[in-house]
Amino acid sequence: MIHPLPSSCEHAILEQFLKAEAMALWAVRSAQAQDVPPGVLQFLRRHEEEEAQHLKQFELLLGTKSHGKTALPRVPDQWRVLAVHLYGYETLGLEFARLLVGLRPDLTSIMEDEEVHVGFFEQEVRAILSRGGLAAEGARQAAQAWRRRLPRTVDRYLHDESLAPFRDELRQHILGVIDARFLASGLLVSSQKQESSVVMPVGEESGAYSVSESNG
Repeated sequence: MIHPLPSSCEHAILEQFLKAEAMALWAVRSAQAQDVPPGVLQFLRRHEEEEAQHLKQFELLLGTKSHGKTALPRVPDQWRVLAVHLYGYETLGLEFARLLVGLRPDLTSIMEDEEVHVGFFEQEVRAILSRGGLAAEGARQAAQAWRRRLPRTVDRYLHDESLAPFRDELRQHILGVIDARFLASGLLVSSQKQESSVVMPVGEESGAYSVSESNG
């Protein structure tokens, strides 16, 4: 359990959440162009509307505009892989939403939206795994690859100097919570968690949702 951050961290968390919401919006738009189940497509459309509202809210709070994209980010074209990526980044977004609400209780509705998003994609991931076979194996391979990149993503989101005194504890907590979710859902097993928990140095990465593999 992480204690609430001091008010000096509020601006940094708001800035990172703005970037995360912008990335989520672009990814959700891109995902709608893929071959996804009909029920998922309907959810993604509603999800896009919610993310757009969140983005405007954060832009107003910070008095800035998020950078637009001329092209949507590339996302996996196989649903079993795409579902894992969306689930992973929603779980990451939820942990930052919890940090945000610790500083700004008036933004609790955003955290509640994130909980709905995580719950939806967790259900989809469990459905894929329950079918077994190549689909389940592809989802687990995608989860392992995504988890290996996660420490660098977390480091990038925690780079602000105001977060320096809390960075190690926050990183450990966020990675631990996501590992627990992946373990509970069946995407990872304990040995894979231990092997992938080493914190990697910050590296250049094009964006949270920009992925090149489409393994399955």
